[in-house]
Amino acid sequence: MARLDLTARPRRNRKSAAIRDAVRETWLGPEHFIYPLFIHEGGDDIPITSMPGRSRLSPDGLLREAERAVALDLRALVLFPAIDESLKSADGREAHNDEGLIPRTIRALKQRWPELLVITDVALDPYSSDGHDGIVAADGRILNDATVEVLVEQALCHARAGADIISPSDMMDGRVGAIREALDDASFTEVSILAYTAKYASAYYGPFREALDSAPKHGDKKTYQMDPANVREALREVELDEDEGADMVMVKPAGPYLDVIRAVREATPLPLAAYQVSGEYAMLKAACERGWLDERKAVLESLIAIRRAGADVILSYFAPEAATWLREGRPW
Repeated sequence: MARLDLTARPRRNRKSAAIRDAVRETWLGPEHFIYPLFIHEGGDDIPITSMPGRSRLSPDGLLREAERAVALDLRALVLFPAIDESLKSADGREAHNDEGLIPRTIRALKQRWPELLVITDVALDPYSSDGHDGIVAADGRILNDATVEVLVEQALCHARAGADIISPSDMMDGRVGAIREALDDASFTEVSILAYTAKYASAYYGPFREALDSAPKHGDKKTYQMDPANVREALREVELDEDEGADMVMVKPAGPYLDVIRAVREATPLPLAAYQVSGEYAMLKAACERGWLDERKAVLESLIAIRRAGADVILSYFAPEAATWLREGRPW
C-alpha cells in the first residue's frame, strides 16, 4: 500500500473522549433550556394525545412538574393556558383578568420558588372565541392596533402578578414598543421582553393547538405570522424589535429554520431563543416509539444543532428528559 503524504490529520483531535471534550465548540446544559408547560383549571392532568409524555397540568400537577424541573436544574418555565370556552370572547378580555389562570399560577410559582424564572406568553389565541392571536374584524381581518391595546393590558397583568419575562407571540406590528413603554410607565422596568421576532406560519404547530384548543375557527394566521419562504424579512423584524426595546429575540420553529437562527444570530447582539415546537417534538417521539431512532441520541443531537446554529436558549418540551440525559453524559 502506498504511503499517504498527509500533514493535516484532523482525526488527531477526535482520538479520545478527553480530546473531543476539550475541543468541543458547542455545549448543552440545563441552563440552556426553557421548559414550556400547558396548564388548565381542572383537577386532573390531561394527557395530550399528539404529544406523548406531556399533559395539560392541573394546579397541583403544575407544582409537581415545576418541582421536578427545579430538581433537574431547569431554571426557566414558560406558561401556556387552556382556557374554558365560557371565558373566551371576541376581545379576549380574560387575558388581562388579574384573577385569571395565568396570574394565579405566576403567584403560586413565585411564592414557592422565588428564584425560578417565570415567562408568560402574551397573545390572545387562548382567550379568543375566534382562535386568532388578535381581534378579528367583521370582514375577517386581524386588527393590529386594537389588538396591541389588549396585549399591553395582558402584559401589565402578568407583570403585576410577578412574571420575570413577558413574551409576546402574536406577531402584531409595534407591540414590543407599546408593551415596553407601558411596563416602564408602570414602574416594571425590571420586567424583560422576549419577543417572538421571527414566528413563522408553520405546519408544525398542530399538537400545540390541540393542547390549548386554540386553533383558528376560520381562516389562517398567514397575514400576521411570517412566510416560511422568507429569511431577509426576519432580519427586518429583528431590527424593529431591537429598536422597540426587546431584551431577547426568538425564532420559531427551530429545527426546520436553522438557517434563520444563524442569520438572526449574525444580525443581533441580543440573546437569541429558538422554539423546538410541538410538531418537532411529536415527530421525534413518533419515530422513537417505533424504534426508528434512539430517543436520547436523536433528541440531544437535535438540541445541539439548534445551539450550534446560534441559539443561546431553547424552548423545548424535551427539557426535563434532556437535562436527565445530560447528567448521564453526552451521546456524541
